[in-house]
Amino acid sequence: MTGPEVHAIRTQLGLSQVQLAQLLGVHPLTVSKWERSVLAPTPHQAALLDSFGKAGKAKQQIGSEVSNLLVTAGVAMALLALLSAAFDKK
Repeated sequence: MTGPEVHAIRTQLGLSQVQLAQLLGVHPLTVSKWERSVLAPTPHQAALLDSFGKAGKAKQQIGSEVSNLLVTAGVAMALLALLSAAFDKK
């Protein structure tokens, strides 16, 4: 996964680098390095990012839902919302 792809997924979801880092369990600087193509996500992280991108395409308001869940319910609920939207069979 390239830096521009990571950036596109993050901005599509309307998340900050800090919020995306929370979801993936990495430091915010790691997200910055991914976006600048200094580092690449691991295969596991890239798969999650790909799922997040699918969620953003499947459900337009998912970014605001995820942001609200990060603040109120935490990372686990935000991840569940993203992955549910990514794999929703509607």
